[in-house]
Amino acid sequence: MNVTLDDYAEAAGSEVIEQIRALARPLQGKTVVQVSSTRVGGGVAEILTRLVPLMKDLGIRSSWEVIEGPPEFFAITKSFHNALQGNAVTVPASQLELYHEINRRNAEALKESLEGADFVFVHDPQPAALLRNLPKRRGRWVWRCHIDVNRPHRPVWKFLRDFVRPYDASVFSLASFAQPLTHPQYIIAPSIDPLSEKNMPLEREEVDETALRYDLDPQRPVILQVSRFDRFKDPVGVIRAYRLVKPHVPIQLVLAGGTAADDPESAEVLNEVLAEAGDDPDIHVLELPADAHRVINALQRRADLILQKSLREGFGLTVTEAMWKAKPVVGGETGGILLQIANFHTGFLVSTPEGAALRIRYLLSRPGAMAVMGQKARKFVRENFLLTRHLREYLTLMLGLHYGVNESVEIH
Repeated sequence: MNVTLDDYAEAAGSEVIEQIRALARPLQGKTVVQVSSTRVGGGVAEILTRLVPLMKDLGIRSSWEVIEGPPEFFAITKSFHNALQGNAVTVPASQLELYHEINRRNAEALKESLEGADFVFVHDPQPAALLRNLPKRRGRWVWRCHIDVNRPHRPVWKFLRDFVRPYDASVFSLASFAQPLTHPQYIIAPSIDPLSEKNMPLEREEVDETALRYDLDPQRPVILQVSRFDRFKDPVGVIRAYRLVKPHVPIQLVLAGGTAADDPESAEVLNEVLAEAGDDPDIHVLELPADAHRVINALQRRADLILQKSLREGFGLTVTEAMWKAKPVVGGETGGILLQIANFHTGFLVSTPEGAALRIRYLLSRPGAMAVMGQKARKFVRENFLLTRHLREYLTLMLGLHYGVNESVEIH
């Protein structure tokens, strides 16, 4: 679907659209390249899928490159991801050398695109070492970290920090994630696209048909968690919370997730989830393809309430998606979820399966409170977490780098 910036006026407001166009005028004709590790699966890919075309609509020469590597490379970068989120991980020297080599190869393959760009945004650890291999780069380079690095495992962070330091700026999702670096740091939260298949309004018939397809009883409440099968998302903890609620409320649980090309652990975690679920007919574990956006949309609209019981979380776009659909969320008290859930107002923050079960029972017994909380949640997303805000802040960042910034900047 071809979407222009003007199409967002109804969701974001016409004044926001005017602000974005004004910010973009000095940047028209500039070349901006986004670099990530995959085009499908995960929040980074979803954001860039729409952000890149919107920059083009503003007259900016915007493109998106994806690095390539063998499975061993992505196993290494997954261990980096886990270490940055706090796990004590030992990475052998041979793996560090492979990380160097794959980045060197990708730098050579993308040399023409990257060296001449006015701005390059490099997303997460996988391609972080590209800059070291392109000494003749002309433009400004930004490292964009989507991970919860509040308490990283220090040896791995020190290794990656050597690659990040030469960048002109870095971007983190929360101020608490920022690290001691010599260049400007920007605090920019991720966002959702209200016009995408995952977030657009759906007819009630499509929602009901999707629920029927996955054998959901229309007469009983549904609780849902949507996320990749990742231990940091704690899907096993969600099942345990469900089991604490089930003797009191006849609920159904849906765990809807999938895999991504840059996450080799997800199949192993999925097997753990299936083992924990056992033969309970009211636990529906759905392994969905990366493009099942309408299915996820329909499931979120069918659910009575939504969970994101993460143990660590860079941001948690599934929380934003649920709130946009006016659903209360029971979320882990961690990372970017703290930025979204105002406890007792747009949802509940929890730390244990027992805490999650308590809040699930509370909400399901109070439909009026759920409706009020859901409306507050939708309003909060409209004001803070739509793609138009994200675009506006990226434009502001580029203007700051273009005209000169001598200190850390936080954009609101």
